[in-house]
Amino acid sequence: MTFIKEESEDVRIEETFRVKHEDTEEKTVEEEQYEKSFSEHGNLKIDMKIHSGKKRFTCQQCGISFTQKGILIHMRIHTGESPFTCQQCGKGFNQKVSLNRHMKIHTGEKPYMCHQCGESFDQKGDLSYHMRVHTGENPFTCQQCGISFTQKVGLKRHMRIHTGEKPYTCQQCGKSFSEHGSLRVHMRIHTGESPFTCQQCGKGFNQKVNLSYHMRVHTGENPFTCQQCGIIIYKLLVNDQLIIYKTSLINHL
Repeated sequence: MTFIKEESEDVRIEETFRVKHEDTEEKTVEEEQYEKSFSEHGNLKIDMKIHSGKKRFTCQQCGISFTQKGILIHMRIHTGESPFTCQQCGKGFNQKVSLNRHMKIHTGEKPYMCHQCGESFDQKGDLSYHMRVHTGENPFTCQQCGISFTQKVGLKRHMRIHTGEKPYTCQQCGKSFSEHGSLRVHMRIHTGESPFTCQQCGKGFNQKVNLSYHMRVHTGENPFTCQQCGIIIYKLLVNDQLIIYKTSLINHL
């Protein structure tokens, strides 16, 4: 299977990948690791060219180009290699920088602080995204409906509304969801997990919104009241909570 293509402009040579200096036959440690990494995954081919004196390697699985060091790190995504392991929880990472970011979860370190509201973050990128709350910047816009988002991932999730894509599937019942969080909540039906507990009566719920609805039993709050006859519409729901809950008053009318 072909994974790597080395780029250039003038010369095009198909050959089995091997690492060697032009001026010396001695290989660096990085090169040896690079060659070992690919030899372990079969007889890999590259498309070799000369590109402004710099060698570039293109991943044949996703088409992204890297330097020699970069492709070595990138290929771990496809091979599943995670050489950097957290000593506290055992989670593995394919880059040391990812492990360093992860460690802040355990240390509680949040060195990046918003000077407008004081909220702190463990990653600089998260602070950058947060600042858009204050600036109102929404650079990622849906070309179909015009809705804008502060992050690209938000636009990606939104696009599933238009495409109908539901990439997260329950392995127990086959039901699919557009978001991973929805699948995680759904799995509680099968596991019986009820992580949200009423502090007054001890009753457990599988979603926080259901606990909120339940609390109105104790507080007496009934936000949906018919203005014509005064009948109070209150319903604790299991599925599609917010939509059905609000439309119950509409259906009554």
